[in-house]
Amino acid sequence: MPRYDAVIFDLDGTLLDTLDDLMDAVNHALAQMDFPPRSRAEVSTFVGNGVAKLMERAVPTGTALADTTRALELFKAYYALHSKDKTAPYPGILETLKALQTGGCKLAVVSNKFDAAVKALAQDYFPGLMDLSAGENEAAGIPKKPHPAMVLKALEALDLPPERAVYVGDSDVDLETARNAGLPCISVTWGFRDRAFLAAHGAVTFIDHPSQLPALILP
Repeated sequence: MPRYDAVIFDLDGTLLDTLDDLMDAVNHALAQMDFPPRSRAEVSTFVGNGVAKLMERAVPTGTALADTTRALELFKAYYALHSKDKTAPYPGILETLKALQTGGCKLAVVSNKFDAAVKALAQDYFPGLMDLSAGENEAAGIPKKPHPAMVLKALEALDLPPERAVYVGDSDVDLETARNAGLPCISVTWGFRDRAFLAAHGAVTFIDHPSQLPALILP
């Protein structure tokens, strides 16, 4: 019997390297608004709290709400067409997911990326591997991470209590989400935040490559 019955994954920076496609979408939107572009390093610090917050951080300080909203819509339209141009699973992810599935674990991805994109990316990159995929759906009254609602709702759908699940993510938002949901958190160091940043935000369990994960999950 595995140590945990389910592994809840973050998506961007944990399973998929989406940063270049996100940066391209951000800079497309900014260019359409005649705003200056953002670097890859800057965009990496903007992600984690959903696309609305991403664009709020990307536009120049003091930008009017109407212009920020317009930039967000431009981002969404572009990203919907280009979300897979450069995106790919991190090395070792697919093998790790298969090992966990073979070991009897249920697998889920819970992300602050908008729901349609999460479901499409999970289906395209992890076919047959995810028992559940869920993205931002505040319109349905489900708050974004770090509120625990998305994770707890996923566990309810998997028919598992929090004590039988572990959370895997790459950011401070993921650490806070796991704490709020009552799950232990495994922090990955290959994502959008480095080890020092994660440790400063309370991370205690790290992995440097996906292949290290099964040993923490399976007997």
